[in-house]
Amino acid sequence: MSRGGAEKPAVEVVNFGCRVNLVEGEAMRRAALAQGRSNLTIVHSCAVTAEAARQARQTIRRLKREAPERDIIVTGCAAQIDPQIFARMPEVARVIGNGEKLSPAAFKIDDAKENVGDIFARKSADLPVLAGVEAHSRAFLAIQTGCDHRCTFCIIPFGRGDSRSMPLDALLDAVMRCRDDGFLEVVLTGIDLTAYGKDLPGAPTLGEAVQQILAKVPDLPRLRLSSIDCIEADDALVEVMASERRLMPHLHLSLQAGDDLILKRMKRRHSRADAIRFCQTLRAARPDVVFGADLIAGFPTETEAMFENTLALVEDCGLTHLHVFPFSPRPGTPAAKMPQLPTSVVKERARRLREAGEASVRHHLDGQLGKTLTVLTERGGIARTEDFSKVRLDGVEPGRLIETQILNHDGETLLTAG
Repeated sequence: MSRGGAEKPAVEVVNFGCRVNLVEGEAMRRAALAQGRSNLTIVHSCAVTAEAARQARQTIRRLKREAPERDIIVTGCAAQIDPQIFARMPEVARVIGNGEKLSPAAFKIDDAKENVGDIFARKSADLPVLAGVEAHSRAFLAIQTGCDHRCTFCIIPFGRGDSRSMPLDALLDAVMRCRDDGFLEVVLTGIDLTAYGKDLPGAPTLGEAVQQILAKVPDLPRLRLSSIDCIEADDALVEVMASERRLMPHLHLSLQAGDDLILKRMKRRHSRADAIRFCQTLRAARPDVVFGADLIAGFPTETEAMFENTLALVEDCGLTHLHVFPFSPRPGTPAAKMPQLPTSVVKERARRLREAGEASVRHHLDGQLGKTLTVLTERGGIARTEDFSKVRLDGVEPGRLIETQILNHDGETLLTAG
């Protein structure tokens, strides 16, 4: 969850979940202000886990206690999937669906408690074309939404609908606008980013879109991709990663597991060998590439041997930045009906995965000592290297590209002389 400062603005957005929510949250904030709203809080919910939905409800109650005079509007994936659970809350003034939240009139005062339509009826992307997000030094562009796949642990397609993409000309215009507004790095994000373009005329791939951006916006210093699916990555993406230094050498992979039977039970479309082969191919094309990954610990029916296959994937793929999720059953998904592991086992396996990730990060940071790296400065005394490693860099204004020498690290963050 991300929030603004201590003083509440006229329109506050409380974002949970993914970077697409971050971009859409900024669009909703601007739209509500344009409609003259004030004293309004928009809770932008996530449904990736049952815990995420519970946290949204808990936050709504707290926000109303803290500021009873403010209206609270709830939207996002949890609100789309189960609008009535939020509509029944006395703290909530209105529930707006994912398909409705970006319409120009979404946040006008309305007596209707619910405005939630059929998300699968949406055939266009309806994505905000923004030149950045308030209080961020990098520009995030949501260029794809929805998902055509049905992983057994995931409820998100029912919150987002089918895969839909921003038209390529609109994408190019948005990147140019980011450049004109002074952003030095643009991050392309989506719910299933590597599905980009399949629904568009001519079916441009993500790799082809990246090639177009870098060719037509030659003065953009940095372009970065968020999470991708290795099995959907196209040849053009590998080629541009190898040939264009302005495409940052960091990819976060949606891997989830390293055991073939568990992957099959998850209804993932890649095998263990596919993941390893993809990482080897990318590393051969771009030796400085750094991989992150989402991994689930304790999926139903996972044996110790199956888990060890996932644990070994950290080394076999050369993964650095891990997002580890202890499995928790999401109501409404097939995995919730499968034989569950004891909570203690799930927590223990998640701990072991996190420890492997921490060791991998330390090893990577060790390799940066003594180097002079180009970093993009952010707020809070933080900067990011090209491979997305975090750098502590106090006293420098955000949104600048500077060179700095790496002297040490604390296990998580690189440290510099200044």
